[in-house]
Amino acid sequence: MKEAVLLINLGTPDAPTAGKVGKYLTQFLNDRRVIDINPIGRFALVNLIIVPFRRFKSAKLYQHIWTKEGSPLLTNSIALKEKVQKELGENFVVELAMRYQSPGIKSALENLRQARPSKIHILPLYPQYASSSTGSTLEEVMKQIKGWEVIPDLNFISKFYDHPKFIEALVDEGKKHNHQNYDHVLFSYHGLPERQIKKASAHYGANSCQMGNCCNSITDKNQYCYRANCMATTRALVKALNIPEGKYTSTFQSRLDDKWLKPYSDKVITELGKKGAKKLLVFSPAFVADCLETLHEIGSEYEVLFKEHGGEKITLVNSLNSNQKWVEAVKAIVAGN
Repeated sequence: MKEAVLLINLGTPDAPTAGKVGKYLTQFLNDRRVIDINPIGRFALVNLIIVPFRRFKSAKLYQHIWTKEGSPLLTNSIALKEKVQKELGENFVVELAMRYQSPGIKSALENLRQARPSKIHILPLYPQYASSSTGSTLEEVMKQIKGWEVIPDLNFISKFYDHPKFIEALVDEGKKHNHQNYDHVLFSYHGLPERQIKKASAHYGANSCQMGNCCNSITDKNQYCYRANCMATTRALVKALNIPEGKYTSTFQSRLDDKWLKPYSDKVITELGKKGAKKLLVFSPAFVADCLETLHEIGSEYEVLFKEHGGEKITLVNSLNSNQKWVEAVKAIVAGN
C-alpha cells in the first residue's frame, strides 16, 4: 500500500503583475491567522488600504527576482517535490501545494485522495512553528479533508526547527562560506507581531513571556513558540559551525511596525556598518526556498543599507531549495527519523 506526502509552502503570485500580486495579497492577508484582528477591521485594512496600494510596489519587487521559469519559490519547490518523489520511490506519491494561490491545497489533496494512500504525511515547509504559517496551513488541510468519506491515517508535522538532518543541510550550505572571513554572522528570521508570540505563550498559561531568556531553551511551555524555535535553530547552527559568542546575532526581518519581534535585521545591519563591519554573512533559516524575502530583501535591500552605513558586502547563504542534503532531510522528517 502506498503512502503519500504533501509538501506545502506559503505561496507566490502567479505572475509579477499588479493584478496577480493583488490577488495573492488579498488571499494571504485576509487569513485570520495572518492579521489576527477584528474581522471587520481586517477586511477594511487589507482590501481598502494595503492591497490597493501595496500591489504595485510588490509587483515591481517580484519582477526583480522573477526568472524565465517563473517564481523562484515555486520552481525550487517543484524541484524539491520531484527529488523527494525519486528519493522515496514508487511506494510513495508526493504532491506539492501552496497555502495561497497555485497549486492549491484542495487540488493537491484531491490528487492524493484519488491515489488512495494508506497514510498521508503533511509537511508544511516552515521549520519554526507559527500560527500564521504552520497553524494556518494545517487548519486549511483539515478543512479540506474533513468531508472525505475515507480519511486515511494522517501525520501532521508542525515543526522541524532542530531536526538533525535539517540542521545538517543548513550547515552544508553554511560551510560553503568561511565565517572567519566575515566580521559578523546574522541569522535573519521572518518577523512576527509580538502579540502572536504572547498568544502562543498564553496557550500554556504562561502569560509572562518577556521575549528574552525564556527562549534560551525549549520547554513544555514554549515548544510551539516561534521565537524559541528560532533561537534553538540558531544555537544548533552556531554549535555545528563553531561560530564564537559575540560574532553572531539572531534577528527578525520584514516587520510592519515597531511591535514586531526584535532585534530588527535592518537596524542591526545599520549598527554593524556604523561600528566598522565591512563583510556580513547572512543565513535565513526560516526560509527553505529562495523567495522575495531572501533574494530581494536580504540580498538587495539590506546590502544597499549596509553600504550606506560604511559596510562593503553582504553575502547571503543560499536557501536549501532542492539540494540533496535537504531532500534527504525531508525523507527523514517524514519518516520520523
